[in-house]
Amino acid sequence: MAITETAYAKLNLALHVRGRRDDGYHALETLFAFVDAGDTLVAKAAEHDRLNTIGEFAQALDNPFDNLVMRALTALPRVGGLDVTLEKNIPVAAGLGGGSADAGAVFRIIEQAHGLPDDWHQRAERLGADVPSCVRSEMAVGRGTGTELEPVDNDMSGMAVLLVNPRIPLPTGPVFKAWDGKYRGALPTGSAREIARGGRNDLRSPAVEICPPIADVLESLNETDPWMCEMSGSGATCFALYETGEHRDRAARVLAESEPQWWQMVGMLR
Repeated sequence: MAITETAYAKLNLALHVRGRRDDGYHALETLFAFVDAGDTLVAKAAEHDRLNTIGEFAQALDNPFDNLVMRALTALPRVGGLDVTLEKNIPVAAGLGGGSADAGAVFRIIEQAHGLPDDWHQRAERLGADVPSCVRSEMAVGRGTGTELEPVDNDMSGMAVLLVNPRIPLPTGPVFKAWDGKYRGALPTGSAREIARGGRNDLRSPAVEICPPIADVLESLNETDPWMCEMSGSGATCFALYETGEHRDRAARVLAESEPQWWQMVGMLR
């Protein structure tokens, strides 16, 4: 029997960078959120692990046999293999946690088939800073490198989301390197809405310096009168939130007509 999981697109509704650590990573505070859309993984029992990658962005994976899906498959103890088909629907190097979301979906697939070991969080952390949050794909505050998760009052569930990417890959490393090193204050406290409204993305300015079309995307989204809009993660994807799906869909149509070359995805916050 096949197991199907969505690798939910990850958003950073706020992302405050505290400083560079001695180990090369950055200490940060972030509000993780997840969209009810993303990549799709279908897994079937097999003698050995196999991965087949399809979808619009499948060719963007440099080596599909050494990506986070395969690494996640080998990170967990189980009996037998899995034949996994990954439908890559979200852009690579886009600030949506694509590879981490795929790995999180693998963890949930293995949980259904075999269960997860007690140390699954540590195993996820070794795969990447965003992977632990992507396993459950639930709104949370992340601290440290993003792996220290805290629950939050999710009063944003069901909000309509529009994701827009200028179809320009933007690797995370250069954006963090371009950050000016200034700490601009802690993440706000309160409910998710209060944190999102009072927060910021400290990586937006360095990302725009490297990829100027991000500013065009944000300007276009702001013109649709959203509840809020911001760049996610290290970019280049930006998001706009709306109180209703109708408002979101009107905005999506306007942008599709004015900027048909941009990638879009619509959904709701989980």
